[in-house]
Amino acid sequence: MIEDNETIDEFLARHADDVEEAVRKAAAQEIMPRWRRLAAHEVDQKSGPHDLVTDADRKAERCLTEALPALLPGSVVVGEEAVHANPASYEALRGEAPVWIVDPVDGTRQFVHGDEGFCTLVALAHRGVVHASWTYAPVRDRLATAVRGRGAFLDGERLYAGPPEPGHDLRVATSHPDYTTDEQKRALLGLRTPGVAPRACGSAGLEYLAVARGESDATAFSWEAAWDHAAGLLLVEEAGGTHLTRAGEPFRITGGNDLPFTAARDAATARRVVALLAGEAA
Repeated sequence: MIEDNETIDEFLARHADDVEEAVRKAAAQEIMPRWRRLAAHEVDQKSGPHDLVTDADRKAERCLTEALPALLPGSVVVGEEAVHANPASYEALRGEAPVWIVDPVDGTRQFVHGDEGFCTLVALAHRGVVHASWTYAPVRDRLATAVRGRGAFLDGERLYAGPPEPGHDLRVATSHPDYTTDEQKRALLGLRTPGVAPRACGSAGLEYLAVARGESDATAFSWEAAWDHAAGLLLVEEAGGTHLTRAGEPFRITGGNDLPFTAARDAATARRVVALLAGEAA
């Protein structure tokens, strides 16, 4: 339990391991038993055929929604599935209470198809600032964590994104065409230029981890849902990277961003990607 007058940093110093345990437990109890074992009635569509939800998503989010506020009384949860049921609950991101931002299965399409490329994302934010994040890939049993000002880690090993290797094409993961508007497609076409190698993204959380590890150079995403971005953006920041919207400003989890936006291994790469998204020579 959080103590009187305890700060979020003090809470994290005492309870980061408890959050990790809650994330692992939700995955072990509700996600992995259903991986490659989903029945047809356990998969539904939300907004369309490319927007899927499963019993694993719903039940893992319910598990985390019970566990996380119990660790931090007075906090609330903004979860992907709860917001789908009640869009007004998203407004908690702009409130005064600490917020747990939860994506129980990031990469649901991959999960449904039996692929390994999915993860569970949890971030802790307050007044629009992300203070900590957990990115857990349960099939691989790999956990990436970040605490603002304290670095990013993968299975306890410090992450450093570093600058891209000179002379090589920039590897940029972009929004999948299935999820982009015509205007966003036109912006993303700016990346189809010599020296850049764009490709459609998979799980956003795992794409951010690839940037933080220096395995990918940048992302270019065209949607704002905080549960997809909050954990990964902090991971990239704490690994030495940065993020910018098309307006040249940091991405805000509370919304109102000029899209698409990028997260990149370093500031120079972020500026280059943003310039291309804005239709400028870079």
